[in-house]
Amino acid sequence: MEDSNTPKLAAELNLTRPSVEAAIRLLDDGATVPFIARYRKEATGGLDDSDLRGLEQRLTYRRELDARRQTVMTAIREQGALTDSLSEAIAAAETKQRLEDLYQPYKKKRRTKGEMAREAGLEPLASRLFDDPAVNPSTAAQAFINAEAGVNNADEALTGARYILAERWSEDAELLAALRDWAWHQGRLVSEVDPKNRDSGSKFCDYFDYSEAISRIPSHRALALLRGRREGVLRLHLGMPDELADPPARPSEGERRLSRHIGFRHRQREGDDWLAESIRFCWRVKLLTRLETDLIGRLREAAETEAINVFARNLRDLLLAAPAGDTPVLGIDPGLRTGCKVAVATATGALAATETIYPHAPQRRWWAARSRLGELAQAYGVTLIAVGNGTASRETEELAKAVAADVGGAQAVMVSEAGASVYSASETAAREFPDLDVSLRGAVSIARRLQDPLAELVKIEPKSIGVGQYQHDVNQTQLARSLDAVVEDCVNAVGVDLNTASASLLARVAGLNASLAERVTTHRDTHGPFPNRTALKRVSRLGDKTFEQAAGFLRIRNGDTPLDASAVHPEAYPVVERIATDTGRLAAGLIGASELLERLDPNAYTDERFGVPTVSDILAELAKPGRDPRPAFRTARFREDVTSLADLEPGMTLEGVVTNVTNFGAFVDIGVHQDGLVHISAMAEKFVRDPHTICKPGDIVRVGVLEVDEARQRIGLTLRLAEAETSSTNREKSQPKPSASNHKREPKKAADTAMAAAFRQGNKD
Repeated sequence: MEDSNTPKLAAELNLTRPSVEAAIRLLDDGATVPFIARYRKEATGGLDDSDLRGLEQRLTYRRELDARRQTVMTAIREQGALTDSLSEAIAAAETKQRLEDLYQPYKKKRRTKGEMAREAGLEPLASRLFDDPAVNPSTAAQAFINAEAGVNNADEALTGARYILAERWSEDAELLAALRDWAWHQGRLVSEVDPKNRDSGSKFCDYFDYSEAISRIPSHRALALLRGRREGVLRLHLGMPDELADPPARPSEGERRLSRHIGFRHRQREGDDWLAESIRFCWRVKLLTRLETDLIGRLREAAETEAINVFARNLRDLLLAAPAGDTPVLGIDPGLRTGCKVAVATATGALAATETIYPHAPQRRWWAARSRLGELAQAYGVTLIAVGNGTASRETEELAKAVAADVGGAQAVMVSEAGASVYSASETAAREFPDLDVSLRGAVSIARRLQDPLAELVKIEPKSIGVGQYQHDVNQTQLARSLDAVVEDCVNAVGVDLNTASASLLARVAGLNASLAERVTTHRDTHGPFPNRTALKRVSRLGDKTFEQAAGFLRIRNGDTPLDASAVHPEAYPVVERIATDTGRLAAGLIGASELLERLDPNAYTDERFGVPTVSDILAELAKPGRDPRPAFRTARFREDVTSLADLEPGMTLEGVVTNVTNFGAFVDIGVHQDGLVHISAMAEKFVRDPHTICKPGDIVRVGVLEVDEARQRIGLTLRLAEAETSSTNREKSQPKPSASNHKREPKKAADTAMAAAFRQGNKD
């Protein structure tokens, strides 16, 4: 039976109904997104993991909407207020916002002034004054004076009637929808400083006197403004253009729209002034406040969604960064007073040795440290020396380069140590190295993440890796869900060696979880390496369904079934046997036979279960079995004469590594302990809408230095190298910083640049 959401999702996502229905059926049956994307292409028409993630997200939303719809229907029906027209409107509601608007008049809420006025018997007065503006309000109100009900005079009666009408209008779902849309496109978010916190909130100084069209505020500025409000530095409110004018319009456009909606027009009747004042009251006290809450909420939701998407894209790029591969690595976690922590990881990632050296101040045992590192490098055949990019990193890199020159054949590489301290103190690290000091575990992580970034970074909570945009300000549940999906997709895209992978890595394989991953590693430790994929079924509580989901993503190298080292799923081995029989070879003989495989027609090997997409994937996999989709490994080379901000000058051209990409630009590590910012306006000669189209985390780029502000620890960079040269020539003619009044009228690059420091600090926090 087709899911009721199928037609709507197909139209919304521009997918075919059969594809959507098949994907929903598979998801409901417990299939994972990586499994469906790779091994059920015939059923879904070739939907990829991105399509499936989007479908899964929207399906969850629509099912939550349907559940809420039923709750609302039941609640209104129990009140005896569910009319046919209201029922139809609720059934047709396409968003949670629309549904809540319809439910608002019937929702149980705390006792309002309008409700108290109705209890005092004033609703007939309110209705009469609205229905017949020719009636004199003061005269009509005399009949409703009731001291026992708390209405002591005509003015109190009219005030109560005004509350009743204001509530009635402000709970009109159609009016709210129309005003919300208008205010979103015309309104401005106005930011002002709280005088009490002006000095303590200096990092938000660019927003002390600021306004911008609310619908055009980019996510990073929105989150900065919201953070400023949360910290008590900024006051935010929604302003409409005619109300922000000097003098403000009277009546305002909001009042005029409300008047038109309720059918009111001032004709100089006795009750018109009272009704006009009631409309003004409703707009200013009820509707504008409601719109401000709703639209700032909408802004926050959109900004959080975009920030989560930015983090997800950056995390994907980082996880799929080039691995150095199976080579011994010496990892160094730099430090000054407490020394540099050293760990050697063998070609398989096993910990071989640890050490603490003191090459820097105050001990300054440079030569002893150099000698000891040389001994370790020679003893374990080290080819790469990984240096964490934290405190004292450039001084330590200099030491590493000297050691590399001493031993020959080795290379020093700067490695991001983001999240290494989190890993060091984690339960995962404690289980992995129970007898190793916490301070040394970070060095192990630094070494291993050079060998295989994916295998090591999966041990760290994704949001602690530090490639996000205001990640601490967004919905943490949504962030975790999105990042977990990215990790799962990356792990399964690369594949996992069943006989060497850690429990942390195995837990990310489709169909497995932390508990099953622990059972797999325990079985492996007890019974030895798995000889083939089928042996995985011997693991306690690992059933056929789990095996189906996971098997294709697990690799067994040098096992007794050659196909187990490939991404061909065991369920498709019969297809390979047919190909082998047809070509007169053994199945193992097809592996790597690319010329033969390229001549085969996929149509010749299809059947009722496996179509052309799957057979084509099988042929491609046999041609290059276990092919790693990640790029080749290469490293950046920092200038040896540039180790601090004091060494930088405008016009310099440097090589660096992109550490983070946001919606306002990219941060680049150029080896001076402080990342520089390439603002979006300095990324290319053409207009750039999305910085991710220009670079991604891990990219090695050449940048030019535009400006250096040592006092505020800011570095302005450009990817347009000619611009850097011009900056060097003309730096004495630099323009003054735009004034606060300019900031209020137009968002400026300065606001983005100023918030970069807060952004970096927020990620550290």
